[in-house]
Amino acid sequence: MTTVASSTHATGPIGWLHRAEAWLDDKGKGAWIAAMVLAFILFWPVGLALLAYMIWSKKMTCSVSKRRHHGYGGGINRSTGNAAFDAYKADTLERLEREQDNFEAFLQRLRDARDKAEFDQFMEERARAARSDRDDETPKEV
Repeated sequence: MTTVASSTHATGPIGWLHRAEAWLDDKGKGAWIAAMVLAFILFWPVGLALLAYMIWSKKMTCSVSKRRHHGYGGGINRSTGNAAFDAYKADTLERLEREQDNFEAFLQRLRDARDKAEFDQFMEERARAARSDRDDETPKEV
């Protein structure tokens, strides 16, 4: 025997809210934001209620924090219980940190070289303008 309450499609005054929520969930975060903005434009209390619901239901949380919460991210410093793997992981993380430091130093050298080239170009243009002004001020003999 099947009851209305066990039906997959909710009916009644709340049923359309569940369908709308499911539809927005299928469309993603952008649909929720668009719905909230539209609700604020049409009737601000509805927009405010939608914003409160989105915050309360955690629909606007970062996907990275969701992955960590559900166990996908894990802690970097968490031990696996396997000493060999933990040593390998520590060595790999140290190597990656060194590579990141080297890359950041490389980027800084590039920025410094670009800054120096731009400054040298500025100084050359300034010197050229000064020479041009000096040449314009000298009287010419006819």
